[in-house]
Formats: sequence, structure tokens, C-alpha cells
Amino acid sequence: MPPTAPITDANPTVEEMQARVARFRSLQPTTDYVDASIPGCERTTYRVLGTPPAAPLAAEGFHLNIVCCEPGKSAPLHNHLTQEVFVALSGRWEVFWGPTGARSVVLEPWDTVAIPPGVSRGFRNIAAEPAYLMGMASGQDPGNINWPAQVRAAPAAAGVALP
Repeated sequence: MPPTAPITDANPTVEEMQARVARFRSLQPTTDYVDASIPGCERTTYRVLGTPPAAPLAAEGFHLNIVCCEPGKSAPLHNHLTQEVFVALSGRWEVFWGPTGARSVVLEPWDTVAIPPGVSRGFRNIAAEPAYLMGMASGQDPGNINWPAQVRAAPAAAGVALP
């Protein structure tokens, strides 16, 4: 029989639980996604769960961001060592994958897709208005991003250096 969590008398105070709430209106956009400087890839990313102080709420081996893009904007094809899950919160999103991003699915609000570790992936807002997407990544360091050669050419031409 697999182990189960013990039933305890744990009962945090409201104040203790308030310290574990990330209010969207209080989140500050992160500026460390260098690929957001690539023309056509401009987007606003809010870290919610992960490693403080970059994320307001600590989570071991679990990271959650909320992304907002204008119509037609995207995150370019990229790769992580981790699984990544996308949930459309509003609008319509094309999630693409593979060596050239030739395969895709469209997500509408509350649709979810899980991309396996090592598969190149990206996303694009295909709605007519700004839209929100939630991204979750597993692992200790999902920020180790890599981009295929065809993606690296665009930022170089725009004066953006990808690591």
C-alpha cells in the first residue's frame, strides 16, 4: 500500500495563510526572459511560484508563471530539460513544438497541454485581443533554456544576445 499523508491538527492562522497568497495585482513583471526582446516575441511574464525572491511564493521543484501577450506575439521555439505545462486562461493560443515548430495545437480557455522534457516548444497568442497563459515547469531549474539555431538568428539580427 502506498504511503499516505498523515491527518494532523495543523491549522495555520489566516495571517499565516495570507503570507502564502500571491495577489496578481501585486506581481511585478520579470525582465530576465531575454528572448522577450526578440521582435515578435514581446510578452509580459509574472512569476508566481518558484524560487524567491524571483517568485513571491516558494515551491520545491515546481514553477508557475503567468504570461500576457498582445495578439500575434509569442515565445519563440525553445527547449527545457523539464516538462512544461501550458493552460490557456483567456483568448486562443497556438502551442507549437518539434525541431522546427511545425506541429501545433490550439488551446482555448482552460485547455491544457503538457510538453515532455527535451521537446522544443513555443506559444503564440492567436486571439484578436491580449490574452493570458499559465505556464508550469517541473524540476529544480527550468530556467535553463536553449534555442534552436533558426531561432538564434532573429535576436542576433536585432542586437539581442541569447545565452
